[in-house]
Amino acid sequence: MELRQLEYFVAVAEERNFTRAAERVHISQSGVSAQIRQLERELGADLFDRSGRTATLTVAGKAALEHARATLAAAAAVGQAVGEVTHLIKGRLVVGMVNGCTITPLFDTLAAFHRAHPGVEISLLEGNSDALAEAIRAGSIDLALVGTAAATAPEGLSEMTIVSERLVAAVPPAHPLAEPGQVTLADVAAYPIVCMPPGTGLRQAFDRACAAGGCRPAIAFQAGASDAIAALAERGLGVGILSGSMAAAYRDRLTARVIDDAQEIARLALTWKTPYGPAVRAFLTHARRAFALPATA
Repeated sequence: MELRQLEYFVAVAEERNFTRAAERVHISQSGVSAQIRQLERELGADLFDRSGRTATLTVAGKAALEHARATLAAAAAVGQAVGEVTHLIKGRLVVGMVNGCTITPLFDTLAAFHRAHPGVEISLLEGNSDALAEAIRAGSIDLALVGTAAATAPEGLSEMTIVSERLVAAVPPAHPLAEPGQVTLADVAAYPIVCMPPGTGLRQAFDRACAAGGCRPAIAFQAGASDAIAALAERGLGVGILSGSMAAAYRDRLTARVIDDAQEIARLALTWKTPYGPAVRAFLTHARRAFALPATA
C-alpha cells in the first residue's frame, strides 16, 4: 500500500468521479484507476461501486476513507515538522479566490510567496464563496479569499479580514437614484436588481439586509463578476448591487450611493483550516504585508 494510492482513493471519493479526480492529482484517469484497482486487490475488497454514473463508496470504501485521510494527514505532518526545523518549505499550495477577483494585493502575495519559496508548486482556483469554504474543509484547497456577510469565520475555519464595506447601489448618472438624498432598500427594490448569485458574500449580505428590512426585490440579472454587474447597470437594465471599493472602479460610468438602511457588511477574508502547515503560515505572512495588515491580524 502506497501513500499515492491513498491520495487517489481520497480524491475519487471526494470528487465522485475518476476523471475529475485525475485532474485534481495531475495524472491520467487510467493511472488513477490502475492504482485504485491495485489498492483494492491488496485490501481484498472493492472500494467503489462503478455501476452508476458516479463513483460511490462501497461499505468497505466508507470504512477506509477516514483512515486514508488520517494517514495522509499524518504523512503531511511529518514533512511539515521537518520543514519547520530545517526552514525549508516544499510541496504544493492550492489557493482559491472568489470569481472575478480584482484584488491586486492577492496577486502580489502570490508573487512574493513564489519568489521566497520556489520549491512550492502554487495553484490558483476560482469559485463562489460557499464552494471555496467547503473545498477548504475538504482539504482540496489550502486557503482562499472568500466573500461573506457573517461577522465570524465559518465553522471549523479561521480567517483574516481583508475588506469590510457597506453595500452600494450603482446606477447611471441620469438614474433617479443618482440624485442627492438618502437611498434606502425600499428605493432600490422599486427597480430591477443586478447582483451576484447565491453562494457569494455580496449576495449573502444583500439578501440578509433585504430580509431584515422586509424587502423583496426583483432579481433581474445575476453575474459572478463586478465588471458584468457594472456593464448591465450602465445599460439601464437594473440597479447594480456592489461594495464600495468595487463600485469605485466604475466611477466614470456609474454613480454609487450607499444604501443607508442596509446594515449588513460585505467582507472579503482570507480563510483557512487549522491546524495549518508552514506553507500556509508563510503565505499569510506575505498577505499581511501585501494588504498592509498588522502582524497579529
